[in-house]
Amino acid sequence: MKVQGTMKSVVVEETPEALAARVADRFLTRLQARTRNGRLAHVCLTGGSMGGKVLAATARDARAADLDWSLVHFWWGDERFVERDDPDRNSLQSRTALLDHIPVPAENIHEVAAPSDGVTLDEAAAAYAADLARFSSDHGEWPSFAVCFLGVGPDGHVASLFPDRPEVTVTDVAALPVRNSPKPPPERVTLTRPVLNSSKRVWLVLTGADKASALGLALAGASYASVPAAGAKGRRRTVFFVDEAAASEVSPELIDRDY
Repeated sequence: MKVQGTMKSVVVEETPEALAARVADRFLTRLQARTRNGRLAHVCLTGGSMGGKVLAATARDARAADLDWSLVHFWWGDERFVERDDPDRNSLQSRTALLDHIPVPAENIHEVAAPSDGVTLDEAAAAYAADLARFSSDHGEWPSFAVCFLGVGPDGHVASLFPDRPEVTVTDVAALPVRNSPKPPPERVTLTRPVLNSSKRVWLVLTGADKASALGLALAGASYASVPAAGAKGRRRTVFFVDEAAASEVSPELIDRDY
């Protein structure tokens, strides 16, 4: 379907569990197609409960055992600047759900530095940008992600790009430090909009009635500065994967039943 001139699809499943299984199925299909001829696949992960559910469902899928994970590189759209063993750490959640269960080389897992690495928040953001630049593409000083997963907050934020904050409009760097985040923990590192939007596919995964308003605003083409999810888009495809509760305000004709 077309919304405000941008191709955006809405895919609905009844429950978060069914949604996670569907996204995992699409994810593995996409990785199989990308790596079949030896091409690298860069993937941008997200945290949160649904991010973890999708990765856990991926780990349970039998096809995960047959994939050449040496061709897949993992990144995160944002990270909480806390220690690596802190439950708030997105990368820890991802490792627990999937990365610790697949034979992916350690050098393919690109984590943001932690405070105990002896760096400041600003240095952590700069180091992350430098790591991204090692895999620069035609679309900037960063890789073009085959798939970029994004969660969406009730306020419409994606990654750690929160509404009406200066980070939302930054376009000249790949990664930024975030201080005094409106959602704890207060210190974070986030990718910027140009990096997210250079992805081939942006998949926004959201569940729950408290996300219905944000989804409606994103589909209606709200201001990106006020509703960051409205400005998240992939170069080839943008898909909102939602459960029925989150889809309560979506018109039936906007739902893609074939994706």
